[in-house]
Amino acid sequence: MVDVTEVTQVGEARREAMTMAREAGLDENDCGRVGIVVTEAATNLAKHARHGRLLLQEVVEPRGALVALALDGGPGVEHLGNPMSDGYSTSGTPGTGLGAMVRQASFFDIHSQIGKGTSVCMAIWGRHAGRLAPWGMVGGLSVPCRGETVSGDGWAVRESKGRRTILVTDGLGHGTLAHEASVAARAIFVAHADEPLTEIVERMHAGLRHTRGAAVAVCRLDPHDNVARFCGVGNIAGRILNGEHTWGMVSHHGTAGSEARKIQEFSYPWQPGSLLVLASDGLATRWDLGDYPGLLQRDPMLIAGVLYRDHARERDDVTVVVARHERT
Repeated sequence: MVDVTEVTQVGEARREAMTMAREAGLDENDCGRVGIVVTEAATNLAKHARHGRLLLQEVVEPRGALVALALDGGPGVEHLGNPMSDGYSTSGTPGTGLGAMVRQASFFDIHSQIGKGTSVCMAIWGRHAGRLAPWGMVGGLSVPCRGETVSGDGWAVRESKGRRTILVTDGLGHGTLAHEASVAARAIFVAHADEPLTEIVERMHAGLRHTRGAAVAVCRLDPHDNVARFCGVGNIAGRILNGEHTWGMVSHHGTAGSEARKIQEFSYPWQPGSLLVLASDGLATRWDLGDYPGLLQRDPMLIAGVLYRDHARERDDVTVVVARHERT
C-alpha cells in the first residue's frame, strides 16, 4: 500500500510495484507493463485525488499476476467515456493516462461517482497465462493496519467440481503473531478445502492452538443447487445481496485455537445475480451498496476496493472478499 498525495510519491509506487512484479514471476516485458500502469495510476492520484491510495497485491495462485487498485476520495468523474480516451485532460496534461492503463493492463475496470471519488482496478498477468480463473467472479484484498508491514488477516479461495470455497481469517490483534495465526489457518484450509465446512473449521480450531488464535469463516458457493453454506467462529461478517433481499450470515462467538463452543453450518439462498461480501472487523458494518450507483455491476475486486476506501477502520487490519454468482 502506498499513499499518493503528491507527485514525488509516484516513483515510490512504481519501484514497489516493479519489485512485487518480479517476485510474482512476471518477465521483464510484463514488468514493464506494470511500471507503465502503476506510474499512470499514481500520477492521476497525485494530480486529481484527495486521499489517494494505491494498493498492490500479488495473485498467489496461480503465480504470475499483479493487481493494482487506485483509490481516491476526489471529486469523481461525471462522464467516464471522455477520460477513457487518449487526449482528454482536465489538468493541461497530454491526457494519455487512462488510455495507457487500458492498453497495458490485462484487465481494467473503473467506477466513479460525483462526491465520492474514482476507483480503478487493473491486473497484469503474463501474456502466456491467458485469463486467470476465477477472475471476475471472486476478488478480495487484505491490508495491514497503519504501522504494520504484514496483515493479521487473510483470505483464500479454492474451486472444485464447479463450487467455490472461500476462507477469511482475522488473527487476534495485529502484527506478526496475528499474521502467523492467519497463515496457519490458510495452510489447513488449502489442505482440506474439499471437506465439509464444519470439519474444516474444526481442523483450524485444533491446528491453531500453538498460535494466538483467529476468527475464521468458510463459505462454499454452489451454483448447481443455488445454496451458499457458511461456517464461522468469531467476528467475520458475511452478507448476501440479491436485489431487494439481504441475508446476514451467522457466525458463533469464539476464537479458533482458543475457545469455540459451537461450530455450525448455515445455508442461505445463492441465486443468479447474488453478491457475497465477507469481511473482517476492520471493515465497518454500516455500508450500503445502494449508495453507489452502478457499482454492483463492476468487478468483485473493484467492489472490495470501494468498500475498503470508504469503510475501513484505520486502526485495524482489514480484509474484504466479494464473490458473484456465476450465471449459467
